[in-house]
Amino acid sequence: MKSDVRVRGSERALRRDAAENRQRLLDAAATVFSERGLDVGVDEIARVAGVGIGTLYRRFPTKDALVSELVRQVYDDFLAVANEALSAPDGEGLEQVLYGTGAILASNRGCLSRMWNDDETRILRDEYRRILFELLARAKQHGRIREDAVDADLDLIFWSVRGVVATTRGVTDIGWRRTMAIMIAGLRPGADTLDASPMSAQHVAQIIDNMSAR
Repeated sequence: MKSDVRVRGSERALRRDAAENRQRLLDAAATVFSERGLDVGVDEIARVAGVGIGTLYRRFPTKDALVSELVRQVYDDFLAVANEALSAPDGEGLEQVLYGTGAILASNRGCLSRMWNDDETRILRDEYRRILFELLARAKQHGRIREDAVDADLDLIFWSVRGVVATTRGVTDIGWRRTMAIMIAGLRPGADTLDASPMSAQHVAQIIDNMSAR
């Protein structure tokens, strides 16, 4: 009986060590890719994670598998922020999730080019956008956002901030916050009338398809 207990304890310890090694590799990949781009070799990621290259390949057989898992983790973080924002009072959740999303992007700028072309994350992405648009509706109901704001405007904010995050790499990690603040200010009720029509849902879908095909 004691032997069985020791075996089960050892198995749990091994599983715990494996999970910790896996997360260290993902954290190291996020850091290294953000600093140096996706061309960096996996041996450098293993070094930063403090594990052997064999451990990396046991967890992620290919570099592409590592990047895909990192992208999935980013969308998991998006969803966590979005779901938390659903409980914000008085329509404040939209601003909360927009700033939260920007922070996640800034921490994972190395894999931004893969954000739209990973089929395994499509369901997560669609759920995130569904919550985002629900938060927009709530913000409008509470008078925090102008009535003529539409779902496509949020997609454009997301893409614009992603561009700022990508182009400021190596210079600043917080430059995107100013851009986000300006965009949110433009969404406030009482701002000047917009002299341009919103982008259609069909255009948004086509853009997403184009990015997914890259």
